[in-house]
Amino acid sequence: MLLPLACLHGRVAQCLTSLLLLAEPLPRPRRGARARGAASTGAEAAPAAPPAKMAAELYAPASAAAADLANSNAGAAVGRKAGPRSPPSAPAPAPPPPAPAPPTLGNNHQESPGWRCCRPTLRESSVFYAMFYGDLAEVKSEIHIPDVEPAAFLILLKYMYSDEIDLEADTVLATLYAAKKYIVPALAKACVNFLETSLEAKNACVLLSQSRLFEEPELTQRCWEVIDAQAEMALRSEGFCEIDRQTLEIIVTREALNTKEAVVFEAVLNWAEAECKRQGLPITPRNKRHVLGRALYLVRIPTMTLEEFANGAAQSDILTLEETHSIFLWYTATNKPRLDFPLTKRKGLAPQRCHRFQSSAYRSNQWRYRGRCDSIQFAVDRRVFIAGLGLYGSSSGKAEYSVKIELKRLGVVLAQNLTKFMSDGSSNTFPVWFEHPVQVEQDTFYTASAVLDGSELSYFGQEGMTEVQCGKVAFQFQCSSDSTNGTGVQGGQIPELIFYA
Repeated sequence: MLLPLACLHGRVAQCLTSLLLLAEPLPRPRRGARARGAASTGAEAAPAAPPAKMAAELYAPASAAAADLANSNAGAAVGRKAGPRSPPSAPAPAPPPPAPAPPTLGNNHQESPGWRCCRPTLRESSVFYAMFYGDLAEVKSEIHIPDVEPAAFLILLKYMYSDEIDLEADTVLATLYAAKKYIVPALAKACVNFLETSLEAKNACVLLSQSRLFEEPELTQRCWEVIDAQAEMALRSEGFCEIDRQTLEIIVTREALNTKEAVVFEAVLNWAEAECKRQGLPITPRNKRHVLGRALYLVRIPTMTLEEFANGAAQSDILTLEETHSIFLWYTATNKPRLDFPLTKRKGLAPQRCHRFQSSAYRSNQWRYRGRCDSIQFAVDRRVFIAGLGLYGSSSGKAEYSVKIELKRLGVVLAQNLTKFMSDGSSNTFPVWFEHPVQVEQDTFYTASAVLDGSELSYFGQEGMTEVQCGKVAFQFQCSSDSTNGTGVQGGQIPELIFYA
């Protein structure tokens, strides 16, 4: 399709022409890869009426007034498409006063690596001098851009001429592609920041694939933090089935994945089914093995429990009869057969604990429950994943408690679990876990609550701290209005927050 851009005149048009010809195309993102909440750049824009290519039409100036506009600081306006024009007959406008000197070249005559990034906006960059008056400033009547989505290209143009950035979830990946292709680092950085703030388990695998493609190591690291801590949710997301095979293999080999191997195996089968559909193949065990290739042998099947293997992988039909037989022997026989699958269990993540009391105590009439709520508010200075709470138990011997734990933000329940735990009469804390770790963002207060039910009195904390440093994470605590059983910053229940970071 054609993307008409009127009123781009004189040297402004030459600038954009040079900009579009400046860089070689980047590798395209995987076709069809779409994060939930972020659209992929892999699919080209839907074509309208012929011609079926996307282009930006740039027209040469018709009068000297256009040259004056080009020499001004005002950005060109985007209007309706002008009619065809003949090549200009007027002489070329006189060059403006000399621009700042171009970047200094080293002894090897190569550009200093960071010179494009040292300016806050593109209009202030010396790149413009090269585009307006450099060797690349050739005049063309039409520039074809077949690999950039129209919405993303308009965002790029708006930033170039007004220094404004308007990003949306549906176009941010396409905009990042355009910013990378045409070397607009400030816009690319804004796209990466947008993606980091919208990162969650359901889109982490897709964004991991894109961050590797765009060579954004910081975004890649953020994706790994989410995938490791919330592995089960990430692997069961729709986005996981949309990644490329190389990213699949990298994820499956990940040592820190914090989930059961049966979940990994199930996710790999789901990906294989989706890949068969993408390739137009019938969904059969044979074709699944074919599209997986070596990725199947990266799953650590022998680290499953015997029951998990018997009820899952052994009945999946993707393993050969010989492989299934050998794995069963590996579980049960003294002389274990050689297997082609990794035998070592993943390390996963080690949970960390933030303990907020300096001492604990018990009294003959405290700490009672009877269904009342103990609650505390907390905030962190970096993203973490709350996995559960550490609670005090009975102060008079072994006892069982029923407990409902809950995590809320601004009154909205993010996670809860109803379970039981057994205490042994000591002042130790006893962990109670959420079903899945909960992503907690920095500088926002969350509310952790526990409603216990038990006949025995329990220990309680004393000398509470408002701030606690746990490794690289700083926790801040304040009292919660939800607390109806006496728990606060200085004392009470919920002595620990269990988290991954």
